[in-house]
Amino acid sequence: MTLAIHGGTPVRSTPWPAWPPPLDPAQRELVTKVLESGLWGATQGGSVVSDLTGAFARRSGVPYGVAVGNATLGLFAALRGLGVGRGDEVIIPAYTFVASATAVLLAGAVPVIADVDPDDLHLSPRAVRDAVTARTAAIMPVHLAGSPAAMDPLNDLAARHGLAVVEDAAQAHGATYRDRPVGGLGDAGVYSFQASKAMTAGEGGLIVCRDQAVHDRVWSVCNLGRAPGGRWYGHPSVGWNLRLTEIQAALLLPWLDRLDEEIGRRDAFCAALERELDHVPEVTVVPQPEGTTRDSRHLLMLRLDTDMDREFLLAAMAAEGVPLDAGYPPLGTMAALTAEGARVEPCPGAEEAATTVVWVRQAMLMDAPEAAGDVAEALAKVLSN
Repeated sequence: MTLAIHGGTPVRSTPWPAWPPPLDPAQRELVTKVLESGLWGATQGGSVVSDLTGAFARRSGVPYGVAVGNATLGLFAALRGLGVGRGDEVIIPAYTFVASATAVLLAGAVPVIADVDPDDLHLSPRAVRDAVTARTAAIMPVHLAGSPAAMDPLNDLAARHGLAVVEDAAQAHGATYRDRPVGGLGDAGVYSFQASKAMTAGEGGLIVCRDQAVHDRVWSVCNLGRAPGGRWYGHPSVGWNLRLTEIQAALLLPWLDRLDEEIGRRDAFCAALERELDHVPEVTVVPQPEGTTRDSRHLLMLRLDTDMDREFLLAAMAAEGVPLDAGYPPLGTMAALTAEGARVEPCPGAEEAATTVVWVRQAMLMDAPEAAGDVAEALAKVLSN
């Protein structure tokens, strides 16, 4: 059969589900209520931001939350609240979004880019162990694609060396590790509400933590250095205005009621696609890390075992109506980060992933399980040519 990129009929001509989905009635009602109240800002006396932070903290198994303007600022505030600053080192995975590194730089610390496990592509405890120095202050595992990192061995390493642990849970709303919610497994966890995420207000983020003293310091960082319960014009420490608005919180709070159902839909699509790929031997699903008891399925990562040029494959798949994503380049290859002083450890796992792994995006995963056949059919068609 002729490839659609060279002419012919594409496998799929119908659109994939849009993301974000349309407002549901609960969102529309709460957003309207906030708009009509005039209490739009986080400091005007509204309650929706505090309701959201409380609900999210409870879902994460911890008592405290702080809502912020985006997750990059959330990672920065969490690091600062945990005492990470100038001259400290923070170990991060090499296969992640650039914000994991820039948040560390924003805090005045040095990102140490360590390798990922070659199988599941999450931060490797062995690589972390090899990267620890006397300057290491924190570890920042990323719950990549919605599945949890290896938190038990990473927490053990942190305890052994006296390090803080900040979970980058930007993609992992609702995921669990050994039946425990992510976000509440380290000293602080940070979620994202950016436009592509499983819950979105266009932008936004939320920090959760178990310790009140950590919460109070993080809250202060996000609220111009004020102390919780302190004077409005009292600023005992240096901080910034990193707050989320009531309008954004009104989009997010009702979403918690449907999050589990949406995770279930994505999981059903992923399971169907994995079955379909039994007939496409050149493509396998990147496995979930050991200890995963719930994958929130922000992305499905596929590993290619083929000599076909990956850029051609991506173009051909798009022409077939099944667009895939190239995924992350290794952080250590970004000259802007090394120019700012990032330290790069050997990262063969991330380097291989950057040439052999592609992503199925979240919006596609929201389709009916039967649509998984279109992905497998398009892959088989492209690879056979």
